[in-house]
Amino acid sequence: RHGAVKNEDTFKTSPFHFDLWFYFTLQNWVLDFGRPIAMIILPLEWFPLNKPSAGDYFHMAYNVITPFLLLKLIERSPKTLPRSMVYVSIIMFVMGASIHLVGDSVNHRLIFSGYQHHLSVRENPIIKNLKPETLIDSFELLYYYDEYLGHSMWYIPFFLILFIYFTGCFTPVEEESRMPVAALLLMGPSSLYYWYLVTEGQIFILYIFTFFAMMALVMHQKRKGLVLDSNGLFLFYSFIITLVLIAVWVVWLWNDKILRKKYPGVIYIPEPWAFYTLHMNNLHAAKESL
Repeated sequence: RHGAVKNEDTFKTSPFHFDLWFYFTLQNWVLDFGRPIAMIILPLEWFPLNKPSAGDYFHMAYNVITPFLLLKLIERSPKTLPRSMVYVSIIMFVMGASIHLVGDSVNHRLIFSGYQHHLSVRENPIIKNLKPETLIDSFELLYYYDEYLGHSMWYIPFFLILFIYFTGCFTPVEEESRMPVAALLLMGPSSLYYWYLVTEGQIFILYIFTFFAMMALVMHQKRKGLVLDSNGLFLFYSFIITLVLIAVWVVWLWNDKILRKKYPGVIYIPEPWAFYTLHMNNLHAAKESL
């Protein structure tokens, strides 16, 4: 019976999920990209530094809405997918995003006290003079939970779920391998968000391995006479445009000596918020109001 289900799945069709991809892109921009912006723009009187900021509430909403949308996306796959792996990935995603919520909340609030994201924890003027010095270790632990553990537990399941869904986006019908106008309109905002996700999250290795896995799967399925449907094309082309945007970003900041110091090594991909605090940030008025 299980084999019969798989055979039927091969020939199911799946129209472009405009509603899900639209909601997904919208909430990514508003609740993820928009949360630090909301935290900085809204008056401090509304959200004191010792209370959750507007961005934190955005993050809480993101932690609830995104898993729901990912589950709905999996449900619409024309192929029967490994449910246990999906559920475990969703659980890990929520755990990682929640860990990141706490660390990111404190780190972004430190901006109002003069913290500079383009510097390491120990090089920040407001951190290196702390007494006793063991407090610096505590801030480094907070940074580890925010930038390393939180990001890993958040983004690995996220990209794994997208790839699992991608495995079901193949069809033997050539006519279904076309993207509607709605998909083309969403591709720009979607790709730009993935650029932000990869650069700010410092997850280029995870992203590029996912992209290579997608490419390998496309070539493997092509030998079987299968092509990507509209949803698969949307996801695949979004990743391609993301790679182009990352390349442009790296070339633009290639000779930035300060960012080079913070991001040493072979893979040099500066974070947008580090660029912001280095070249564009002006919080003197905010600090004077404290």
